[in-house]
Amino acid sequence: MTPLAPSLAQEFASALAWWQMAGVDCDFHDDATAWLSDRPAPGAATDSSGPASPHGRADRPAASTASIHERRAPVPAPVLAAVSAPAAAATRRDWLGDSPPADLAAFRQWWMEAPGLAPSSSYPRIAARGNAGAALMVLVPQPEAADTDRLLSGPQGRLLANILAAMGLDENAVYIAAALPSHTPMADLAMLAAEGLDAVTLHHIGLVAPQRLIAFGTGLGAMLGGLPDHPLREINHAGRNIPATLSETLDALMEMPRLKARFWRRWMEWSATN
Repeated sequence: MTPLAPSLAQEFASALAWWQMAGVDCDFHDDATAWLSDRPAPGAATDSSGPASPHGRADRPAASTASIHERRAPVPAPVLAAVSAPAAAATRRDWLGDSPPADLAAFRQWWMEAPGLAPSSSYPRIAARGNAGAALMVLVPQPEAADTDRLLSGPQGRLLANILAAMGLDENAVYIAAALPSHTPMADLAMLAAEGLDAVTLHHIGLVAPQRLIAFGTGLGAMLGGLPDHPLREINHAGRNIPATLSETLDALMEMPRLKARFWRRWMEWSATN
Protein backbone atom coordinates (compact mmCIF):
# COMPACT_ATOMS: atom_id res chain seq x y z
CA MET A 1 0.00 0.00 0.00
CA THR A 2 1.35 3.40 -0.94
CA PRO A 3 1.79 5.52 2.22
CA LEU A 4 -0.27 8.69 2.34
CA ALA A 5 1.70 11.88 1.83
CA PRO A 6 1.66 14.15 4.90
CA SER A 7 -0.64 17.12 4.73
CA LEU A 8 0.64 20.68 4.71
CA ALA A 9 -0.49 21.11 8.33
CA GLN A 10 1.45 17.99 9.36
CA GLU A 11 4.58 19.19 7.59
CA PHE A 12 4.27 22.60 9.24
CA ALA A 13 3.82 21.02 12.71
CA SER A 14 6.85 18.77 12.13
CA ALA A 15 9.01 21.75 11.15
CA LEU A 16 7.97 23.67 14.27
CA ALA A 17 8.70 20.65 16.46
CA TRP A 18 12.16 20.30 14.92
CA TRP A 19 13.08 23.91 15.69
CA GLN A 20 11.73 23.63 19.23
CA MET A 21 13.84 20.51 19.83
CA ALA A 22 16.83 22.47 18.56
CA GLY A 23 16.14 25.15 21.14
CA VAL A 24 15.14 27.83 18.65
CA ASP A 25 11.77 29.36 19.48
CA CYS A 26 12.28 33.07 18.76
CA ASP A 27 13.62 35.27 15.99
CA PHE A 28 15.79 38.17 17.13
CA HIS A 29 17.48 40.86 15.08
CA ASP A 30 19.12 44.15 16.00
CA ASP A 31 17.49 46.12 13.19
CA ALA A 32 13.78 46.58 12.64
CA THR A 33 12.53 44.89 9.49
CA ALA A 34 9.36 45.81 7.61
CA TRP A 35 8.27 42.22 7.09
CA LEU A 36 4.91 43.23 5.61
CA SER A 37 5.72 46.39 3.69
CA ASP A 38 5.67 46.57 -0.09
CA ARG A 39 8.92 47.39 -1.87
CA PRO A 40 8.88 49.27 -5.20
CA ALA A 41 9.87 47.24 -8.22
CA PRO A 42 13.37 47.91 -9.60
CA GLY A 43 13.31 50.93 -11.92
CA ALA A 44 9.83 52.00 -10.83
CA ALA A 45 9.16 55.74 -10.98
CA THR A 46 8.89 57.51 -7.64
CA ASP A 47 6.80 60.41 -9.00
CA SER A 48 3.09 59.62 -8.74
CA SER A 49 2.22 62.03 -11.53
CA GLY A 50 2.72 60.12 -14.76
CA PRO A 51 2.16 61.38 -18.30
CA ALA A 52 -1.28 62.76 -19.00
CA SER A 53 -3.76 60.40 -20.53
CA PRO A 54 -5.96 61.30 -23.47
CA HIS A 55 -8.77 61.91 -20.98
CA GLY A 56 -6.81 64.57 -19.13
CA ARG A 57 -5.93 62.43 -16.09
CA ALA A 58 -2.52 61.21 -15.04
CA ASP A 59 -1.84 57.58 -15.88
CA ARG A 60 -1.58 55.31 -12.84
CA PRO A 61 0.36 52.05 -12.56
CA ALA A 62 -1.63 49.00 -13.41
CA ALA A 63 -3.18 47.25 -10.46
CA SER A 64 -1.45 44.12 -9.18
CA THR A 65 -2.78 40.85 -10.50
CA ALA A 66 -2.42 39.29 -7.03
CA SER A 67 -5.61 38.70 -5.12
CA ILE A 68 -6.47 40.74 -2.05
CA HIS A 69 -5.48 37.83 0.19
CA GLU A 70 -1.97 37.85 -1.26
CA ARG A 71 -1.29 41.57 -0.86
CA ARG A 72 0.77 42.72 2.11
CA ALA A 73 -0.18 45.67 4.27
CA PRO A 74 2.57 48.20 5.04
CA VAL A 75 3.81 48.47 8.62
CA PRO A 76 2.80 51.79 10.21
CA ALA A 77 5.69 54.24 10.37
CA PRO A 78 5.40 54.98 14.13
CA VAL A 79 5.90 51.28 14.91
CA LEU A 80 9.07 51.12 12.84
CA ALA A 81 10.39 54.30 14.42
CA ALA A 82 9.86 52.91 17.91
CA VAL A 83 11.56 49.61 17.11
CA SER A 84 14.53 51.10 15.32
CA ALA A 85 15.27 53.78 17.93
CA PRO A 86 18.62 53.05 19.63
CA ALA A 87 18.46 51.89 23.23
CA ALA A 88 19.60 54.35 25.84
CA ALA A 89 22.94 53.66 27.45
CA ALA A 90 22.75 51.98 30.84
CA THR A 91 23.23 54.22 33.86
CA ARG A 92 25.47 52.51 36.38
CA ARG A 93 24.35 52.57 39.99
CA ASP A 94 26.32 51.88 43.16
CA TRP A 95 23.92 49.42 44.79
CA LEU A 96 26.19 48.51 47.70
CA GLY A 97 27.00 52.07 48.74
CA ASP A 98 29.75 53.10 51.14
CA SER A 99 28.90 50.38 53.68
CA PRO A 100 28.29 47.10 51.83
CA PRO A 101 27.05 44.08 53.82
CA ALA A 102 29.99 42.63 55.73
CA ASP A 103 28.77 39.03 56.07
CA LEU A 104 26.21 36.66 54.57
CA ALA A 105 23.58 37.37 57.23
CA ALA A 106 23.74 41.10 56.52
CA PHE A 107 23.78 40.46 52.78
CA ARG A 108 20.64 38.30 52.93
CA GLN A 109 18.78 41.02 54.82
CA TRP A 110 19.97 43.65 52.34
CA TRP A 111 19.06 41.37 49.42
CA MET A 112 15.50 41.07 50.64
CA GLU A 113 14.99 44.73 51.57
CA ALA A 114 17.12 47.00 49.34
CA PRO A 115 14.75 49.36 47.46
CA GLY A 116 14.62 48.90 43.69
CA LEU A 117 17.06 45.99 43.61
CA ALA A 118 14.61 43.53 42.05
CA PRO A 119 13.94 44.31 38.34
CA SER A 120 10.47 42.72 38.66
CA SER A 121 7.97 43.44 41.41
CA SER A 122 5.51 40.76 40.24
CA TYR A 123 7.37 37.95 41.98
CA PRO A 124 8.72 37.63 45.55
CA ARG A 125 12.37 38.03 46.41
CA ILE A 126 14.10 34.77 47.24
CA ALA A 127 17.28 34.54 49.34
CA ALA A 128 20.21 32.25 48.60
CA ARG A 129 20.73 29.11 50.66
CA GLY A 130 23.91 27.57 52.02
CA ASN A 131 26.90 28.47 54.13
CA ALA A 132 30.13 30.36 53.61
CA GLY A 133 33.19 28.41 52.54
CA ALA A 134 31.13 25.87 50.57
CA ALA A 135 32.99 23.39 48.41
CA LEU A 136 30.83 24.49 45.47
CA MET A 137 28.71 27.54 44.76
CA VAL A 138 25.94 27.27 42.15
CA LEU A 139 24.75 30.48 40.52
CA VAL A 140 21.61 30.69 38.37
CA PRO A 141 20.18 33.76 36.62
CA GLN A 142 17.01 34.04 38.70
CA PRO A 143 14.56 32.12 40.90
CA GLU A 144 11.99 29.87 39.30
CA ALA A 145 8.58 31.38 38.60
CA ALA A 146 6.89 29.24 41.29
CA ASP A 147 9.47 29.94 44.03
CA THR A 148 7.94 31.50 47.12
CA ASP A 149 10.35 31.02 50.03
CA ARG A 150 12.99 28.58 48.78
CA LEU A 151 15.28 29.12 45.79
CA LEU A 152 14.87 26.54 43.00
CA SER A 153 11.92 24.73 44.55
CA GLY A 154 10.57 23.47 41.20
CA PRO A 155 11.76 21.37 38.24
CA GLN A 156 15.08 23.21 37.92
CA GLY A 157 15.79 22.53 41.57
CA ARG A 158 15.04 18.84 41.16
CA LEU A 159 17.39 18.63 38.20
CA LEU A 160 20.11 20.42 40.17
CA ALA A 161 19.64 18.02 43.08
CA ASN A 162 20.15 15.08 40.71
CA ILE A 163 23.26 16.71 39.23
CA LEU A 164 24.76 17.31 42.66
CA ALA A 165 23.98 13.74 43.72
CA ALA A 166 25.74 12.43 40.60
CA MET A 167 28.73 14.61 41.56
CA GLY A 168 28.76 13.02 45.00
CA LEU A 169 27.88 16.32 46.71
CA ASP A 170 25.35 16.83 49.47
CA GLU A 171 22.94 19.56 48.40
CA ASN A 172 22.97 21.01 51.92
CA ALA A 173 26.74 21.53 51.62
CA VAL A 174 26.42 23.53 48.36
CA TYR A 175 25.73 27.27 48.29
CA ILE A 176 22.91 28.00 45.82
CA ALA A 177 22.28 31.58 44.73
CA ALA A 178 20.66 33.63 41.95
CA ALA A 179 21.97 36.75 40.24
CA LEU A 180 18.55 38.43 40.50
CA PRO A 181 16.45 38.62 43.67
CA SER A 182 13.16 37.66 41.99
CA HIS A 183 11.93 35.86 38.91
CA THR A 184 12.23 38.29 35.99
CA PRO A 185 10.83 37.18 32.61
CA MET A 186 12.99 38.18 29.61
CA ALA A 187 15.71 39.55 31.90
CA ASP A 188 18.56 41.30 30.07
CA LEU A 189 21.49 40.15 32.20
CA ALA A 190 24.08 42.12 30.24
CA MET A 191 22.12 45.35 30.70
CA LEU A 192 21.50 44.66 34.40
CA ALA A 193 25.20 43.94 34.87
CA ALA A 194 26.06 47.24 33.19
CA GLU A 195 23.68 48.96 35.59
CA GLY A 196 25.74 47.73 38.54
CA LEU A 197 24.36 44.32 39.50
CA ASP A 198 27.64 42.69 38.50
CA ALA A 199 29.29 44.33 41.52
CA VAL A 200 26.53 42.91 43.73
CA THR A 201 27.10 39.40 42.35
CA LEU A 202 30.86 39.60 42.84
CA HIS A 203 30.45 40.91 46.39
CA HIS A 204 28.08 38.05 47.13
CA ILE A 205 30.60 35.51 45.84
CA GLY A 206 33.33 37.17 47.89
CA LEU A 207 31.28 36.75 51.07
CA VAL A 208 30.60 33.08 50.28
CA ALA A 209 34.26 32.41 49.38
CA PRO A 210 33.51 29.02 47.76
CA GLN A 211 36.18 26.66 46.58
CA ARG A 212 34.62 26.44 43.10
CA LEU A 213 31.70 27.98 41.23
CA ILE A 214 29.37 26.77 38.50
CA ALA A 215 27.16 29.34 36.75
CA PHE A 216 24.17 27.80 34.97
CA GLY A 217 23.51 30.32 32.21
CA THR A 218 26.02 31.64 29.69
CA GLY A 219 24.46 35.08 30.09
CA LEU A 220 25.87 35.16 33.62
CA GLY A 221 29.33 35.86 32.22
CA ALA A 222 28.56 39.59 32.31
CA MET A 223 27.58 39.33 35.98
CA LEU A 224 30.90 37.69 36.75
CA GLY A 225 33.12 40.19 34.98
CA GLY A 226 33.73 37.94 31.97
CA LEU A 227 34.23 39.05 28.39
CA PRO A 228 32.26 37.64 25.44
CA ASP A 229 35.41 36.52 23.57
CA HIS A 230 37.19 35.03 26.59
CA PRO A 231 35.84 31.86 28.29
CA LEU A 232 35.43 32.31 32.03
CA ARG A 233 38.03 30.26 33.92
CA GLU A 234 38.18 31.93 37.32
CA ILE A 235 36.85 34.87 39.28
CA ASN A 236 39.35 37.35 40.67
CA HIS A 237 37.77 39.36 43.45
CA ALA A 238 39.10 40.94 46.64
CA GLY A 239 42.46 39.23 46.22
CA ARG A 240 40.97 35.75 45.85
CA ASN A 241 40.90 33.51 42.76
CA ILE A 242 37.93 31.16 42.52
CA PRO A 243 37.85 28.55 39.73
CA ALA A 244 34.62 29.02 37.76
CA THR A 245 32.86 27.57 34.76
CA LEU A 246 29.78 28.48 32.72
CA SER A 247 27.11 26.11 31.46
CA GLU A 248 23.71 26.35 29.84
CA THR A 249 20.71 27.19 32.01
CA LEU A 250 19.03 24.40 33.97
CA ASP A 251 15.83 24.75 31.95
CA ALA A 252 17.85 24.35 28.73
CA LEU A 253 19.41 21.17 30.14
CA MET A 254 15.92 19.86 30.88
CA GLU A 255 14.65 20.58 27.38
CA MET A 256 17.68 19.28 25.47
CA PRO A 257 19.12 16.00 26.81
CA ARG A 258 22.23 16.28 24.64
CA LEU A 259 23.22 19.35 26.64
CA LYS A 260 23.22 17.26 29.79
CA ALA A 261 25.80 14.92 28.27
CA ARG A 262 27.93 17.87 27.16
CA PHE A 263 27.71 19.46 30.60
CA TRP A 264 28.79 16.24 32.26
CA ARG A 265 31.82 15.89 29.99
CA ARG A 266 32.81 19.46 30.75
CA TRP A 267 32.33 18.91 34.47
CA MET A 268 34.51 15.79 34.46
CA GLU A 269 37.29 17.61 32.61
CA TRP A 270 37.01 20.77 34.72
CA SER A 271 36.77 19.02 38.10
CA ALA A 272 39.81 16.92 37.28
CA THR A 273 41.99 20.05 37.25
CA ASN A 274 40.12 22.30 39.73
